Amino acid sequence: MPYVYLAISIVAEVIGTSALKASDGFTKLWPSVVVVIGYGVAFHFLALTLKTIPIGVAYAIWAGAGISLVAIVGWILFGQKLDAAAIIGMGLIITGVVVMQAFSKSTGH
Repeated sequence: MPYVYLAISIVAEVIGTSALKASDGFTKLWPSVVVVIGYGVAFHFLALTLKTIPIGVAYAIWAGAGISLVAIVGWILFGQKLDAAAIIGMGLIITGVVVMQAFSKSTGH
């Protein structure tokens, strides 16, 4: 269950961050509401995750996946450009998370 909680946390954080862009500095009501709810859900489920998964591991996965997904959402929804360096960097982040999950003894599994 902790990895399900972590996945919910990541998705909620990506939704909250994407809504933060759409809120236009908290000047638009509904995107601002989505920000608050998204981050509330994200931190709630991250807290549940931390009952089982070590904080460093959980946060690395949470942040790495969040960075990559937010960049993809920015590209799709907001037309933001991703150059080769950004794509390579996100690939390295994802590779780091995979390596950590596959080979680290500190991941809790």
